Amino acid sequence: MTDVLDKITPDETTDAPTAPDARHWRKEAKGDLIVLWLDCADTGTNVISEAVLRELDTLLDHVKAAQPKALVIRSAKPGGFAAGADIDGFAGLRDDDAVQMLQQGHTVLDKLAGLPFPTVAVVHGATLGGGFELALACDYRIGIDGVKLGFPEIQLGLHPGLGGTFRLTSLIDPTEAMQMMLTGKSTHDRKAKKLGILDALVPDRHVDAAIDAAANGKMKREHGGFRASALRTGVARNLAATRMRSESEKKAPRAHFPAPFALIDLWEDHGDDADDMQKAEITSFANLLGTPTAQNLIRVFFLRRTLKSAGKGEDGIAHVHVIGAGAMGAEIAAWSAMQGKRVTIEDVKLDPLGSAIKSAARIYDKKHLSGIEKRDALDRLMPDPEGLGRSRADLVIEAAPEKLDLKEKIYASLVDVMKPGAILATNTSSLKLSSLVDAAPDPALFAGLHFFNPVSQMPLVEVVSHDMASTDTLDRLAAFTTGIDRLPARVKDYPGFLVNRILAPYLMEAMVMLDEGYDKEDIDRAALAFGMPMGPVTLADQVGLDICLEVANSMQEGLETPVADTPAWLREKVEKGETGKKAGKGLYDYNSEEAPDTPADDPDQQIIDRLILPMCNAAVECLRKGVAPDADTIDGAVIFGTGWAPFRGGPLHYAKTRRDVPRVLEQLADRHGPRFTPDPGWSDLA
Repeated sequence: MTDVLDKITPDETTDAPTAPDARHWRKEAKGDLIVLWLDCADTGTNVISEAVLRELDTLLDHVKAAQPKALVIRSAKPGGFAAGADIDGFAGLRDDDAVQMLQQGHTVLDKLAGLPFPTVAVVHGATLGGGFELALACDYRIGIDGVKLGFPEIQLGLHPGLGGTFRLTSLIDPTEAMQMMLTGKSTHDRKAKKLGILDALVPDRHVDAAIDAAANGKMKREHGGFRASALRTGVARNLAATRMRSESEKKAPRAHFPAPFALIDLWEDHGDDADDMQKAEITSFANLLGTPTAQNLIRVFFLRRTLKSAGKGEDGIAHVHVIGAGAMGAEIAAWSAMQGKRVTIEDVKLDPLGSAIKSAARIYDKKHLSGIEKRDALDRLMPDPEGLGRSRADLVIEAAPEKLDLKEKIYASLVDVMKPGAILATNTSSLKLSSLVDAAPDPALFAGLHFFNPVSQMPLVEVVSHDMASTDTLDRLAAFTTGIDRLPARVKDYPGFLVNRILAPYLMEAMVMLDEGYDKEDIDRAALAFGMPMGPVTLADQVGLDICLEVANSMQEGLETPVADTPAWLREKVEKGETGKKAGKGLYDYNSEEAPDTPADDPDQQIIDRLILPMCNAAVECLRKGVAPDADTIDGAVIFGTGWAPFRGGPLHYAKTRRDVPRVLEQLADRHGPRFTPDPGWSDLA
């Protein structure tokens, strides 16, 4: 890189870019310290890209020449330190090109780690992936309250590739370090301090004092201790690695997810030699990058970004009013309040309102909100038994039971009550909007906003249009969805909308197979072997057999390719109150049985095809009929709305890759009936 930084001396204090070529860093002198502020251009989030590292490389040469008392690295972005590596920059690299890129990155971080004076990373908010690796290359890490650190690379079919594997396992208890990398889960502020990742955890106002302590060698440091030292012997690593492989195989089989096993091999073989582990990390990462799993999971990352882009702009929604404090309404209200919206929630009974507040508190604890953040979120969430929020809200979300006459009655009560311009959205999952729109106060300001349960864990929301919905209404709802950190999928009114239309054949075919005498555990374990997060029998119990029945009934009309007929015994179970896990008994008896959570070792491919290929067929139908705008929206919605085997890239992508799906569907149709008939859209998919 051209040397353009000579004009900036350590004595200057400036908020301007260091030089025309330094677009992503700002350099500031504070007495005898130098601070480098990471501030990626043209974005609100820092990522560690090739350009960021090239600029840092040049800056480090200048900092070393200046010989400050200490170097401090911070983020100028209020949202966090860095969200990870720039996936766009490496997704298409392979083999030698990938190795070369990684080696260049390692050279820069090694230069940072080798500076002859203290280096201090001050981290806040999201400090993930490559951003975490940048912080690990510093001598000290000071965390600001609320920071979360982690390596999500395993979710991309990869493991850390910029030194994280050997720096973290050298810094803290190696088994704790491996657990972080193998799960991809973030470690929040207090735990990170306890583990020894952070040398200090302070409120923002105390950062300068902490920096001073680190710069002057007065900061107490903790290391992994005896256990960490013991695990750096070959025999101990071998025993620990064997256990890790066994656990990983249960959750992510090697056949589908090679990255965890590559990481375990890496640590077992080289955990006692950082230099060897560094070289092996580069080779291993480059090899994984070319695997189908990594390429499909990277595709899922881009699908997430595509969905999110459908919700750009301002929503104009500050106050949300939720009608119905059942499981869904309570989650919608709690999540919206957590994301900064003012929320009122009403119900015809008081008890559900009290339960909704308790449920919200549990959600906030699970999401690691601080005491102040939890208090503020609960302050924004107001029980409203009188329904006073109806007239004040910018958005009214109806989350009442799936009964047409009840919803129509609610809509009638909103006429001349909602304020001008306010939107009414229904969370219905089984009723078509065309059957509801005539009862809405203003059809142009009415649409579907279909959340998935539980809202706090499932990122997708279907924004459902109908013929009379205005474009502005749909745009605002999509923007609202991204504003509460969910992913909007814009879909048209259709039986089951998009996700349930595709999911229903999976659930209903399992019911038919049970009727034919198949063992429920065999059905579930075959689906798990394919990569589904939950077998269809377990999922039906989880969703609720009553809800499954409603969705199945809603699809008996209006579809060219029918779903399987509902067995009579399923209706009888619902009538007896055996509605699934919520009732303690459904297809499984939860007092005496446990649903399987491990895949079949040798699954029956016929079971898999009967469950999965009708989903692919339904996805083709939805694409042909324009239920969603494109194939990527369909694949993304099914993955984020159901957890559909993400390493396979989505049902349409899987079908394209497999190639024989129409032929196998024809064979299944000959044996089992017209519900397997290939959709006419297959000829266009190729």
